[in-house]
Amino acid sequence: MDEIYNKIESIAAENNGFVKTSQIEAAGISRTAIKKYVDSGLLERIRKGIYAPADSDMDEFALLQVQCSSLVFSYGTALYVWGLTDIIPHTFDISVPQGENISRLLRDNQKIKAHYVMKGFYDLGITETQSPQGAVIRLYDKERCLCDLIKDRNQIEKQLYVQAIKDYFKSRPDVRKLLKYGKAFGIEEKIRTYMEVL
Repeated sequence: MDEIYNKIESIAAENNGFVKTSQIEAAGISRTAIKKYVDSGLLERIRKGIYAPADSDMDEFALLQVQCSSLVFSYGTALYVWGLTDIIPHTFDISVPQGENISRLLRDNQKIKAHYVMKGFYDLGITETQSPQGAVIRLYDKERCLCDLIKDRNQIEKQLYVQAIKDYFKSRPDVRKLLKYGKAFGIEEKIRTYMEVL
């Protein structure tokens, strides 16, 4: 392996296994070099402007995040990652700020359900954890996920809804945080009702 390729590999290692053309160029490596490594089979073109070392395992969570930096995993997908449901999501629930243009992301990925969030609520509860394959991903915390479920109850599958709420209160619930979020969304009373029942 040569020094340039090693540099590309280390950029990919720092970015959940992926590297963008812009990152390669910022490291002082030309597009000609990228083409050379793709042609020789060392580098694989995953999407337009996104590459990965050919021998790496692809993490779909990480790939989506590389494609859209404002993407936050939410709803059923985040609940699955947190272990609050055993329903394996067949689509990725993602949230982005209202007005964000993600048409290319949606075109490249048929398995996405996008939720557009008002800017004032978008940042509430964003945290990081590891994807099932070990990449560092951004998603909403458990309390935010629960608020989203309660807020959009009529759009949520009943089994997912019931299991997530029961499992949350069985684990170590952060009631103060949950009520704080509930107040922001105007659903504090509904949350208090669940707390009394559970």
